[in-house]
Amino acid sequence: MTWIWSNLDLIWDRTFDHLILSVPSIILSFVIALPFGWLAYRYRSSRAVILTTVGLLYAIPSLPLFIVLPFIVGTSIRSPLNLIIALTLYGVALMVRVVADGLGSVDRDVRQSATAVGFSGWSSFWRVELPLAGPVLLAGLRVVAVSTVSLATVGAVIGAQSLGSLFTDGFQRGIEAEIIVGIVATVLLALALDAALVLLGRLLMPWTRRSAIGVTARPAPVIREVAA
Repeated sequence: MTWIWSNLDLIWDRTFDHLILSVPSIILSFVIALPFGWLAYRYRSSRAVILTTVGLLYAIPSLPLFIVLPFIVGTSIRSPLNLIIALTLYGVALMVRVVADGLGSVDRDVRQSATAVGFSGWSSFWRVELPLAGPVLLAGLRVVAVSTVSLATVGAVIGAQSLGSLFTDGFQRGIEAEIIVGIVATVLLALALDAALVLLGRLLMPWTRRSAIGVTARPAPVIREVAA
């Protein structure tokens, strides 16, 4: 406890550094995965190729990727941008399949009803299919968030500041309290981001709360509500 009280500023700084690495990576993962997931969902012939290719990204070991990326994108090995790019790639690898499956989970009758009431292809996607796939996308994004927070700690091995720095510094100096604080803080940060995503989902998808309490909606009313 003495070490904790004496180093609160350091803990907050490393937590902020961790957020700087994690949050942009999570957002970029979703934004980049959306069009690739749509392609995999829309064109069945390309589904296997897209999902297999992006899936292979997650098989790349994180530490070698952190070291190789600077030679590709021209950043320094300790640059936060280097880690953000790597974490984004891992997030995309997880999220593309989620997007494809989420869009595929929308009931066919709902899509046909949207067309029947006058929605164009893009309008139906943005105002009907994407919102209704929201719960599936949110579940995938929560996995990406936790995974990203976890992987960001590895950057400490190459000198990038994060909560992982508490692991490496505590290990090198033999300070068990610092190691434990790094582990606990990482877990708490992951839980906090997960809770924030759940809250955001409830704010952006109020219709999911109704279905959760047993309200069953017909296709046409669902379309009108999402379009409103």
